[in-house]
Amino acid sequence: MLRTVTCGELNREFKGKTETLTGWVDTRRDHGNLIFVDLRDRWGVTQVVFNPQTNASMHKIAETLRSEFVILVRGTVQERPAGTVNAKIPTGEIELQAESLEILNTCQPLPFELGEKNVGEELRLQYRFLDLRRRDMVESLTLRHRVMKLVHEYLDKQRFIEVETPYLTKSTPEGARDFLVPSRLNHGTFYALPQSPQLFKQILMVSGYDRYYQFARCFRDEDLRKDRQPEHTQIDLEMSFITEEDIMGVVEGMVVHVFKHTQNIAIKLPLRRMSYREAMEKYGSDKPDLRYAMEMKDLSSVFEASGFKVFDEVLAQKGSIRGLCFTPPAGTEFSRKDFDDLTQWIKTYGAKGLAWFKVTGPDTVESPIQKFFDGARIRKVTETMEAKAGDIIFLVADQFRIACVALGALRCFLAEKYGMIPEGKFELLWVVDFPLFEWNEEEKRCDACHHPFTSPKPEDIPLLDTEPLKARARAYDIICNGTEMGGGSIRIHDRNVQTKMFELLQLTPEQAEAQFGFLLKALAFGAPPHGGLAIGLDRFITLLLARDSIREVIAFPKTQKGTCLMTDAPSPATERQLKELGLDAKRMWIGQGNK
Repeated sequence: MLRTVTCGELNREFKGKTETLTGWVDTRRDHGNLIFVDLRDRWGVTQVVFNPQTNASMHKIAETLRSEFVILVRGTVQERPAGTVNAKIPTGEIELQAESLEILNTCQPLPFELGEKNVGEELRLQYRFLDLRRRDMVESLTLRHRVMKLVHEYLDKQRFIEVETPYLTKSTPEGARDFLVPSRLNHGTFYALPQSPQLFKQILMVSGYDRYYQFARCFRDEDLRKDRQPEHTQIDLEMSFITEEDIMGVVEGMVVHVFKHTQNIAIKLPLRRMSYREAMEKYGSDKPDLRYAMEMKDLSSVFEASGFKVFDEVLAQKGSIRGLCFTPPAGTEFSRKDFDDLTQWIKTYGAKGLAWFKVTGPDTVESPIQKFFDGARIRKVTETMEAKAGDIIFLVADQFRIACVALGALRCFLAEKYGMIPEGKFELLWVVDFPLFEWNEEEKRCDACHHPFTSPKPEDIPLLDTEPLKARARAYDIICNGTEMGGGSIRIHDRNVQTKMFELLQLTPEQAEAQFGFLLKALAFGAPPHGGLAIGLDRFITLLLARDSIREVIAFPKTQKGTCLMTDAPSPATERQLKELGLDAKRMWIGQGNK
């Protein structure tokens, strides 16, 4: 190579040696005769000193150096003078006394300084080739590489086999819109990019590959958020002849392995198991953040026959009254406007309103609705909520799910706004016992909560014929710091049960055959009990690095509109391309009279 060492290797052991470095000019400082350059590559930074007494012509060239020039420099490693050591970097004890310099390439004026913190994301994505030079991005992609290597090593020791599944496949309903790819050889037909390898990994189980995994690229045409991208990577795995505990044991072992070797953090096993019902009741979310307290509690029985019309009506309709006790930080005062603002905010989560009590004593509160309750009832509320003077009790009265979700969102909002979330802490758990179905009010039918291949609990199979909405799924999600890091389930391996699931989802036999015929056929040929899970690699890395968005751990992400600002994708196709695909310029079919 052109270099003998990287910019992150040199230390005092290299003193007196002649070395060659290559990289980018990070900073240049002219101190009269001496010119100091911090030379950077992805490995680190080394200080280079240009002295006119060493080489006058070289010094002249050094005077022309600017940020991000690409250079090759050769010189002698020496210790920095006393008082100039930089203990913040591995190379901070030494510097390279330059003896020769070659400019390999120049750089135009930068659209933004790479060390600047407050650069707009759109500008960063437009110049992603520059943004990727920033130390934060180097750290992100380096950690991503390390995590993938650790996962490969771990799963190989667990006797998994890595198998790649197709990118061009059949469109099947899996919860999001498919990206469609028109076929040039078969006009009027489309491939779909896979939302997940779900069906293929089940086929692999039928084929006897009882421990499969891959780093699967997944594509979903859905509305984007900070933790979503149209294309993302999953650590995808599937196992045969297992139970839920077998899969959870393998996965949590893998996660702990990664934490230990990347963060030097020991996660205690086994991880906590929490039912979906408990998660909703206590935290208002199926991905609870356990880094802080503030558990919600049920106050329905406390307010029975209270005489307060709003609460009485909710309870008469078999709704729920949930409470959340918040201890404001010292010096924090809540005004009436603050409460009004929170009331309007919480309505975005479906709640009709927000009630509150400022606790002043065991049986006394300040509140617009305090006049409706006597001291005995107030005492019951404060005792149930374990509230003390100065605390605020927030109340939502509504249908169970709305009350839980709305108050759970408030819990997260308050914790973030008032700095209640400890830094550097990781709380992991499994959420289990999810509902198998949810009711689609608009279409008056059941929808699969997970996906249509999730097995019901054996004891709940009879409910499929009587009360399917009460059936529980053999599903499980791994949660870290309030984020769903991954999820999976035991699959249906019995063709009859799978057919029953399709019926409940109102798929006709013809539709089921057209969309999933190959899976149904495979299930009839000796399918073993099997199940699996997928961890979102991008989310995992984001959590490890405490980044705000998965775009910070993906080399070339899309914007929230699904565009790549660097390449200007998506872009129009040419007339020739469309004609070859059997499409006209208006993206309409041509041929066979099908318009």
